[in-house]
This record gives sequence, structure tokens and C-alpha cells, in this order.
Amino acid sequence: MMPLMLADPGTENIIHRVGGNQEMKKHLEDMGFVVGGTVTVISEINGNLIVNVKDTRVAISREMAGKIFV
Repeated sequence: MMPLMLADPGTENIIHRVGGNQEMKKHLEDMGFVVGGTVTVISEINGNLIVNVKDTRVAISREMAGKIFV
């Protein structure tokens, strides 16, 4: 298991855990980052990530990416 920010771009990953406080977890789950779901890193810009989750591209901060474990 590793934080999403360390995942290789273009590789589909399965989400194993979503960390953070209750507010952060809820926000990430609302965006589609749920345990058992898949996420693919599209690109990384200054530590921030553009990812594909549930057939939607989403930009997340480095802090958020550190709370998602794949």
C-alpha cells in the first residue's frame, strides 16, 4: 500500500484506504474516492495530481493525494 501521490501515471490502482479527518474522508468519498474503487493518475503538476476516478477527471492537492492509499 502506498499514497496515491507515489503511484505511476497511467496505471489503474485500487483504493485500499481513505484517511484523514471525517470532513476530509467525506469530501473524498463524495468525489468518488471509495475503498474498492479504481483511480488512475493522469498527470502531476507541482505535487498536485490530475486523476481519473469513476470516469471523471479530478484535480486534487498533494495533501489529499497523501490521504488516499492504493
